[in-house]
Amino acid sequence: MPERRVRFLRLYAAWYASGALLLLGMALWLYLMGEYERIPLPAALFLLMLVATLLSVTREDHSRLAAYLVLICGYLLIAVELPRQSGLPSLWVGVPPVLTLLLLPLGPAMLLNVALTPVWLALLGNGELDRDMLLGYLTLVVVAALVPWEQVRQHALLRATDPRDPECPAVGRETLHEQLASEAERAALLGQPLAVLLVHLPQLEMAEEQFGQRARQALLDVLCQAVASRCRDQDILGREGPADFWLVLPDTTESGGLLVQQRLGQALEQATLTETGPMEARLRLCRPRPGESRQRFEQRLQAVSQSLVDG
Repeated sequence: MPERRVRFLRLYAAWYASGALLLLGMALWLYLMGEYERIPLPAALFLLMLVATLLSVTREDHSRLAAYLVLICGYLLIAVELPRQSGLPSLWVGVPPVLTLLLLPLGPAMLLNVALTPVWLALLGNGELDRDMLLGYLTLVVVAALVPWEQVRQHALLRATDPRDPECPAVGRETLHEQLASEAERAALLGQPLAVLLVHLPQLEMAEEQFGQRARQALLDVLCQAVASRCRDQDILGREGPADFWLVLPDTTESGGLLVQQRLGQALEQATLTETGPMEARLRLCRPRPGESRQRFEQRLQAVSQSLVDG
């Protein structure tokens, strides 16, 4: 799992745990104040928040379920407490849309906020809709949505301009072909050798289907770490397909490429993962033929990659 994703999951788990403690503190405060009839709701929501916290720290695919549980807790607490608030009602009515935008993706969050508009305003106005409160609520929904909308736009821009693959340190397919073309032209111009090592991971798709994204990420991490520790800085690892990688080896003869293939193959064979067992990898070394054009060389590389997939 990417380190940034892990940090986000831990941050959300900390928020959920803080919310659970606040609910527990609210229940204790109501007990001390003698308002025993109001204790069951925060006590029950404390248990629900505790479940959400545990879900968020156990498995990544449970993070969405944990977010929905937290949202349900917030909705129930606000729905019960909102009619009792006589001061600063606009502050309370602004909590649900902000909470929804924090926990859900932008599209579902906006749809849910608009759909629940009459509910929150009716609870605040004892069944009556206030025009000024309605305009304020909708304005808050739109303004609060600008922050996640800008984040989505920035992430899309980064994905479009980032040369790296989103799952591993290898470069993406488009960048791979650009750099391969550049290295092929340089090799032809300077009369230097060029080699490309093709790598196919047959366990990659199976690992995700049977064991989840974490097993898939572990396979990718092992490959990238093996390449980084056994290859030169100028060597280029690129992702040609979901389970296919090309390792471009500038200024590398056939014997040098075969040595890299042997070392990398041994490193991958020695890697043993908990879910999938010993790692499998199919490797094949290719070099440009005399007089072969760059386009023809790339077509041959794609054909050999397909043969590795077919086994």
